[in-house]
Amino acid sequence: MLDKIPDAEQMAALVGESLYEIWTQLCALIDKNYDMDCLWDKGGKAWTYEYKYRRGGKTLCALYARENCVGFMVILGKAERSKFEEDREHYAQDVQRMYDEAQTYHDGKWIMFTPTDTSLFDDFMRLLRIKRRPNRT
Repeated sequence: MLDKIPDAEQMAALVGESLYEIWTQLCALIDKNYDMDCLWDKGGKAWTYEYKYRRGGKTLCALYARENCVGFMVILGKAERSKFEEDREHYAQDVQRMYDEAQTYHDGKWIMFTPTDTSLFDDFMRLLRIKRRPNRT
């Protein structure tokens, strides 16, 4: 866990104003659709911060921040990968490419996106719906 959760000013200074705007818009979109526990943590070797959406011991997704970069990660298990693959042609080429390039581990396929605009947000939400139905309307 983190000693101190970063505030908006610190986040904007870390990732840059335009990427902080992307971060806040993505969080707002997830928050609008899902009632989840949100946990801040250290981002490991590659990231400064991790912001994880969890409920009932299961992670929906995680956002990551480091200097001039934000990340959005979704982990798809075996059944979830099948659902994606059945519908993959309806996703943007970038999403399909990131899926294909993502490392598969014993617990699933870890897909990391580094959004620089909102163009893939609809696809991100479709990926989250594979994992869990929205519980907010």
